[in-house]
Amino acid sequence: MTSADLSALLNREQAQAELFDLLRIPSVSADPTRGADMARAAEFLRAKLAALGFAARVDATAGHPVVYAEHLQAPGKPTVLIYGHYDVQPEAPLEEWVTPPFEPTVRDGRIYARGSTDDKGQAYAHVKGAELLLSQGELPVNVKFLLEGEEEIGSPNLEAYLREHAAELKADVILISDGSRFAPDVPTITYGVRGLSYVEIHVQGANRDLHSGSYGGAAPNPINALCEIIARLKDDQGRVTIPGFYDGIDELTADERQMWASLPHSDEAFAASIGVPALPGEAGYSTLERLWGRPTLDVNGIWGGYQGEGSKTVIAAKAGAKVSMRLVPGQDPERITGLIADYVPKIAPAGVSAKVVPHHGGRPFKFDLNSPFNKAANRALKRVYGREAVFARTGGSIPIVAAFNDILQAPVLFVDLGLNEDAPHSPNESFAVQDYFNGILTSAYLLQELGQ
Repeated sequence: MTSADLSALLNREQAQAELFDLLRIPSVSADPTRGADMARAAEFLRAKLAALGFAARVDATAGHPVVYAEHLQAPGKPTVLIYGHYDVQPEAPLEEWVTPPFEPTVRDGRIYARGSTDDKGQAYAHVKGAELLLSQGELPVNVKFLLEGEEEIGSPNLEAYLREHAAELKADVILISDGSRFAPDVPTITYGVRGLSYVEIHVQGANRDLHSGSYGGAAPNPINALCEIIARLKDDQGRVTIPGFYDGIDELTADERQMWASLPHSDEAFAASIGVPALPGEAGYSTLERLWGRPTLDVNGIWGGYQGEGSKTVIAAKAGAKVSMRLVPGQDPERITGLIADYVPKIAPAGVSAKVVPHHGGRPFKFDLNSPFNKAANRALKRVYGREAVFARTGGSIPIVAAFNDILQAPVLFVDLGLNEDAPHSPNESFAVQDYFNGILTSAYLLQELGQ
C-alpha cells in the first residue's frame, strides 16, 4: 500500500476527537487526589485497544496501573512492543495557561493541552496507526502495547512489573515515541539518551535563624556558603570540577561530530527561540555536541531564608539546592552520585556542614545506528516526510530504558514525533495537529516496514 493510500484512509476528524477525549482526563500521577482520573485514563486506553481486537487489560501496580494489550496474529513475523505513558505533568502554574490545560484547544494549527505531546499525543498516534492498518486487514507484525501511568514520577513500579511479566512482554524491538524531532520538517531517529544523577545539596549553619544585625559578620551564612559551593562545581571553561567526573566517558567520534555539524542548526535561532542573548557551555564543543553528547551539571532549584513579602533581616540556619547531572555513555549514575557526595563536603566553607542527598538516576545508552530496526524506521519516515531521517541523540534521560535493556533484553527504537517548541512540562504545552497525523502514518508505515 502506498503512502497516499494510507493517508487517504486516515479519518483525521475522528482521530483528533479521540485524542481530545483522552486529553480531557487530568491524569496527573504526582497528584494523590487524581487517582480516579488515572484509572479513568487507563480504562480509556484499554477499551480502545480492546475495540480494535487486542487482548487488553489494566494491571494494578503498587502505584498507578499499567495498560497491557497484545495482538499476536502474525506468526513468523517480528514482535514490536510499543511503550508510552498516559500520565502527565502537573498543570501548575495554572495562571500562565492561555486556555484551560485539560480542555484541548486548537490555535494556529496546534493542540494546546497538558499531555498533548508528552506523551498522550505521541502514544495515541501508535494506537491509531495500528487501527489504520487493521482497517485494511491484519497487522503485518505482532504488536504489544505497554502504557504506564508513572513515567512523570520516575516509573517507580515499572521495573517490578517488567520482571513479573518479562515472558509476556518478550519482543524483538521496543518502540518509543516520547521526545522531539530535530526540526519541524526533519524526520529524526534518536540513537542515544543521556543518563541522570539527581541530588540535593543541604547546607546547615547555626542551630536557628539568626538576627542579621546581632550576628552578621560573625556567624556563618548557609545561603552564601551554598552559593560558593555551587560556583565551585564548574570552572570558567564550563567543565564540571568534581574529581573523576569525566573518567571513562565515551568521547564523541569524528563521524558523529561531522554528522551533527551538517544538520541545519543555527545558534542564533536557537538562542532567540528561548529568549537569551548567548549560549554558554563547555568550551571546545558545539551547541549540539553539548546538548547530546557531553555531560552537564545544572542547579534546578534553590532555597533558603525568608521568601515572603517585604523584609526579614535574618541569617538562615539552612539552605539547599536541587542539582541534576546529565550523563553520557561511560558514566555510571551511582558512581557520579558518589563522587559529588564526596566532593561537596570538602569544598564547603568554614562554619557550615554540607551533605548530598541522592534522588533518582538513570543510565545513559547509545544504540546501533546501522541496526535493521533503524533502517526500517528510516524507510517509514521517508514515506511520510519525503526525505531521509537524521540521526540524533537526545539530551534528556529515560531511566526505564535501562530496565528494558536488562530485563527484556530487546533493542530500543526511538522514533520521536514531537518538537522542543511543543513546550512539554511547561504551561501551554502543545502538539501540532499535522505532527499528530504524521505520527499516525509513521506508526502504520513503520509496522509495515518492520514486517519486511
